[in-house]
Amino acid sequence: MSMPALTAVPVRSGLALTRRWVALLAPPVFGARSLWLTWFGTDDRQLPVVVPVDDLPDLPEPPLLTGLLDLHTGVTADSAGGPCLLAMALCRPGDPAPTADDERWATALREVLDGAVPWSLHLAAGGRVRPLVEAAHLPPLSGCALTAGT
Repeated sequence: MSMPALTAVPVRSGLALTRRWVALLAPPVFGARSLWLTWFGTDDRQLPVVVPVDDLPDLPEPPLLTGLLDLHTGVTADSAGGPCLLAMALCRPGDPAPTADDERWATALREVLDGAVPWSLHLAAGGRVRPLVEAAHLPPLSGCALTAGT
């Protein structure tokens, strides 16, 4: 029996989205800060696009944040049936516990993306992946962090 491609499997919960990031980022250990982007259509299936943004600054910069919105519009311009979810993973070295800088990223993303596009943000650090900002349309998964292999 063959397994379906990862993008063929719908993501319909916060747990499923966290598990998807674990699969995409395996192993979730990073030597530098980066932001990974992917998109999910209204059918909850992942578009076949994953974009890592490397050399990310410790703190968010306005041009980068508005560029994310422009990139989202470009990637999803041809999608039919409504807005796509912009799913992001903030990846960095160090301890898996969220830091003040991670929270600054989440706050800055909220200021740019809230009300503009559906979005979510995960943190990948220290071999773990956890939600920082959950997608509003998915059942929540608060307080959970997964390691590779779970």
